[in-house]
Formats: sequence, C-alpha cells, structure tokens
Amino acid sequence: MAHSEPPRDARAVRRAVLGDAYVDAAVRDTRPAVAEFQDYITETAWGVWARGGALSARDRSLLVLAMTAALGRMEEFRTHAIAAPRAGVTQQEIDELPFQIAAYCGVPAGNAALRCLTEVAALPKGEG
Repeated sequence: MAHSEPPRDARAVRRAVLGDAYVDAAVRDTRPAVAEFQDYITETAWGVWARGGALSARDRSLLVLAMTAALGRMEEFRTHAIAAPRAGVTQQEIDELPFQIAAYCGVPAGNAALRCLTEVAALPKGEG
C-alpha cells in the first residue's frame, strides 16, 4: 500500500475491520481531547495495519487477539473477536484461540478468552 495518505488509509482499515457502526460510535464524542485521542489511536494502531508489510489482515487480527488476551484486555479482545471474520479469520481459527492462549498465557487467560468468544458467538449476526 502506498504511504501517500497514512491517516486516510488508517481510517479506512479501521472501518473495514471494525465496521462503520463501531467506528461511528467511537468518534461520536467530538470533545477536542476525545477527538484528538481517536485520531491518535487511528493513526498509531490502525496505521500499523495500513502500512502494508508481510502480515495480512488475518495475521494482524490473530496477533491482536493473542496480545489483548495475554494482557487481560478483554474489552479490546471482544471488539477484535467480533471484527476478526471481517479481517479474514475463520471460525475454526477463532475456535483454536483459547487453546493457544491457555498454553502460552495461562489457563485463566484462556478461560477468559473462551468465555468472551462464547458470548460473541451468541450475539445476533451484525451486532457487536
């Protein structure tokens, strides 16, 4: 991907992966500090996705899921678990995550991930 418009590219990737409804809700608060923070996380976190490189969106999604689970950031894990299929992650790969997480991050993290994934699977399609 060309690096001519990194902020625009990062916004587009964020919307493609998380969905318009999620991003619209996140940027709804237009207070200057909140808007600046949203711009910051879009340009940094989503700029990494937009920069290109050897990792696919699927790879990046799986890495984000593993890292957020390892850190115990289950709210972010949930957000990315909902978004993972839009990034190309299959249901079989999602089903495998708790095993990998438990083996490398500990059983409590694997249990938390499994609980979260079970809740996400129970959501009506298109919700989250």
